[in-house]
Amino acid sequence: MDKEKKAIWGWAMYDWANSAFACTVMAGFFPVFFKQYWSHGADINMSTAQLGLGNSLASLLVALMAPILGAIADKGSSRKKFLIFFCYLGVLMTAGLFVVQQGQWALAIFVYAMGIIGFSGSNIFYDSLLPGITDEKNIDFVSGLGFAMGYLGGGLLFLINVLMTIMPQKFGLPDAGAAVRYSFISVALWWGGFALLTIFWVPEEKEPASLKDGFSPVIEGFKQLADTFKKIRHLKTIMLFLVAYWFYIDGVDTIIRMAVDYGMSLGFATNDLILALLITQFVGFPSALVFGKLGQKWSVRKSIYLAIAIYIGITIWGTMMTQKHEFYILAIVIGLVQGGIQALSRSYYSRLIPKNKAAEYYGFYNMLGKFAAILGPLLIGIVGLVTRRILMPESPTPEQIVAVGRMASRWGIGSILILFFIGAFLFYFVDEEKGKQEIQYLSD
Repeated sequence: MDKEKKAIWGWAMYDWANSAFACTVMAGFFPVFFKQYWSHGADINMSTAQLGLGNSLASLLVALMAPILGAIADKGSSRKKFLIFFCYLGVLMTAGLFVVQQGQWALAIFVYAMGIIGFSGSNIFYDSLLPGITDEKNIDFVSGLGFAMGYLGGGLLFLINVLMTIMPQKFGLPDAGAAVRYSFISVALWWGGFALLTIFWVPEEKEPASLKDGFSPVIEGFKQLADTFKKIRHLKTIMLFLVAYWFYIDGVDTIIRMAVDYGMSLGFATNDLILALLITQFVGFPSALVFGKLGQKWSVRKSIYLAIAIYIGITIWGTMMTQKHEFYILAIVIGLVQGGIQALSRSYYSRLIPKNKAAEYYGFYNMLGKFAAILGPLLIGIVGLVTRRILMPESPTPEQIVAVGRMASRWGIGSILILFFIGAFLFYFVDEEKGKQEIQYLSD
């Protein structure tokens, strides 16, 4: 294998490695174990609020750190060192979930949030290595290869972890709870082990002579960020798209993180929810490719609207579903649009920005994207708690407590509609031709 191919595969394997955390921990087992084990004894709406708050705080911390980390990634040459630091912070925190005891929900949230910081922080430096391993002609293919490896790697380990929970005795485990705990260990080993291929196979550009001072990359990065923000303020089309994108992608990310918790609140069996999530994972990859073709043949703008409309339908249907087969259907539908709306949003943004400064403007786009999944989980938690308080009778029977709790959960998930409607409304006013004129005016 020549050096270039080795670097490309080494880079793509990091997506294979860390997608295990996104799939098994973030979307799959953490919400389940949090509600059944770490939040044991709390009512369903309170545990949902706790999980929503944890997700929101973790996303906020990552978003606040992103400018500093992005500055270092753009201006320095310590990318692999920082990748290693954040990668193994995430690995250590994931393994640490194994030792968190029943009822320790606050500790579970803290360890989980630190794991998200490790996961998201490492991704910033992982992304920044891409331009150095291939040329402009092949960069789209290589980026897509990483995306594909992420779906396959994350889905494969998740499949193994699901089998562990369904038939724990065949894996030498006493019960499903032990299987979930050992799944966290398996994710840590998978993530940390395969990341070594990235560390050893991917080269890094040498540090510019002007940036030998350790603080220079941060200073230069903040200068670039400020300069980009000044320009974007005068580019109303780009600014409008970024705000629209932030709203609707927050809704998308919230559904990814909170779907299993919501299903549990409605009383669906854990195994059914996990299997539905597994279906989403394997449907997602080919569907993202199909959506990309749809954008080419039809219209990127119309395709994004189609995806938003489908998510609105998913949310409305989700508030009314009562049977587990409906959750399976929703999982398939989510898989059809999840990767597509993310990929098409990125490609549409490329039509609005100056081509000779794509990295600069995408840096701002990615920073804004880190703020996703802050509003949605918080909204679900607050609306659920408020609704519960309003609907709960003074001396409720056990049956009434369950019924009101489920109704509050339905109102909570329904509140995400606000994010999709605002995003779609703002996106309507994004004029691609006007954006090109603004770019041309600024260039002149």
